[in-house]
Amino acid sequence: MTTTPPAPALPATRGQIVAWGLWDWGSSAYNAVILTFVFSVYLTDAVGSDLPGDVNANSWLGYSIGAAGLLIALMAPVIGRSADTAGHRKLSVGVWTALTVATVAALFLVQDDYHYLWLGLLLLGLGSIFFELASVSYNAMLTQVSTPSTIGRVSAFGWSMGYLGGIVLLLVVYIGFISGDGGVLGVPTENGFNIRLVALVAAGWFLVFAIPMFYAVPESPARTQQAPRLGIIGSYRALFHDLRDLYRTSPHTVYFLAASALFRDGLAAIFTFGAVLAVTVYGIGAGDVLIFGVAANVVSAVGALAAGRIDDRTGPKAVIMGSLAGMLAVGIVLLFVSGPTMFWIFGLLLTLFVGPAQSSSRTYLARLAPTGQEGQLFGLYATTGRAVSFLAPTLVGLFTYLFGSDRAGIVGILLVLGVGLLALWPVRPPATTTV
Repeated sequence: MTTTPPAPALPATRGQIVAWGLWDWGSSAYNAVILTFVFSVYLTDAVGSDLPGDVNANSWLGYSIGAAGLLIALMAPVIGRSADTAGHRKLSVGVWTALTVATVAALFLVQDDYHYLWLGLLLLGLGSIFFELASVSYNAMLTQVSTPSTIGRVSAFGWSMGYLGGIVLLLVVYIGFISGDGGVLGVPTENGFNIRLVALVAAGWFLVFAIPMFYAVPESPARTQQAPRLGIIGSYRALFHDLRDLYRTSPHTVYFLAASALFRDGLAAIFTFGAVLAVTVYGIGAGDVLIFGVAANVVSAVGALAAGRIDDRTGPKAVIMGSLAGMLAVGIVLLFVSGPTMFWIFGLLLTLFVGPAQSSSRTYLARLAPTGQEGQLFGLYATTGRAVSFLAPTLVGLFTYLFGSDRAGIVGILLVLGVGLLALWPVRPPATTTV
């Protein structure tokens, strides 16, 4: 991974950091509303509730997200490398964000009929692909809005903005469109119209709050050494060449990519299946799960902000290890308890650890990335993560099918988190700069 580094940029202003964080705030529309607490529940609890056959809607959701992960694994590193080389990280974020918004808006077409389940799963899979590809270059921009001594706090600020944005949007859609009979706006609920309308609101939310970053944060500089244009095959050849060089020069970076692939897949599964399991296993009402989502986002934001300062002082590895251990302990308890009250207690405790693990994983890699190659490395980060992203969803679907119980799907998530923790244990942490 050799290149001529770009010229150093001026330090980011507070306004640029806020504008960068607003993209995370807007992205909550996809993470909180579409993938976790509203539309995925609508697909499994309403659209696919009377699906004929032996495979239920929960299993099909797992297979759909797993298939999307495979496509992300193939595309992400090439896109990240191209954005680094040409100096168009911001453009890359813009293109994939626009496609995500369009896909979310198209979910309005998914009616409450199992014949539309395939369309909902297809659009959800495409949205996952587009959103992840947007995140590759967005995460790479972290080094443009932070310094080595503030990177943990800036990353945590972004994650907390995402959680807080999720709180506000969940309250808006719950009060306005879902609570009671179509919310305070009295939106018709027949054929899932109110939930389909929520998809349009989520698309608009993401679009509006993504815009400030494109005005405030400068585009990444192109590499001063002009790289030749590569075709698809040539891009993958270059990828394998870069991986070989990376392993020779920084093997622990490769080890981290492999370990994080596992535990990040477990984290993603928590978001994908958390609300679904809350309804089907613990008896939380489909509407009340949004209230839990609001509380969970508050707890996650607090955890991420607190961990950001710990990250800057002790390094990201300690934060990740502690968070994974905490999630495993709480997850084992959730495997055996029942009822809404127990889910509220231990579900919220679980979310306390999710934000720190996510934020510090981003800073871990950003600290390791050579200057000017952040996008490429975050592309590899997405690829290695998605290379096994079929694992947790597939295990959830498999355990659900084999034991005939949605609760059994929790075991699949815990297995992936546990293996990820063991894989991270021997990895050497990156250097930190204390203040």
